Amino acid sequence: MSGGEVAGIIVAVFWAILVSFLALALVRLAQTLKAATKLVADVTEQAVPLLADASTTVRSARTQLDKVDAITSDVQEVTSNASALSSTVASTFGGPLVKVAAFGYGVRKALGRTDDVPARPERRSVIVGRTVPAARRRKQKG
Repeated sequence: MSGGEVAGIIVAVFWAILVSFLALALVRLAQTLKAATKLVADVTEQAVPLLADASTTVRSARTQLDKVDAITSDVQEVTSNASALSSTVASTFGGPLVKVAAFGYGVRKALGRTDDVPARPERRSVIVGRTVPAARRRKQKG
């Protein structure tokens, strides 16, 4: 065997190893594609019912929002009616009640009757080690 023949055998062995690695890679790639195809089919089977449920939920939410909108408009109407009623009551009874209260106060003052509790003298306490601010010292002196 000559050197050329040995080199040819070595190249042929490496070529066979390379082809077998490529064949193995192609087999693995085919398995991966089969698994991906199965996964996509399973996702499609589950997605269709989920989309139908989501559509039903959105329709239900829209119906509920329409009901809430009707309730909100009714509450707004009630609020405006209550505001109008309160302003009517205030204008109808507010003025006369203030006048009656002022009249009662005037009568009490005129008769000299006071229901005020006599003010108790303010208690002062001395705290040892504390100085009185200058403004209070001036008030106490003069």
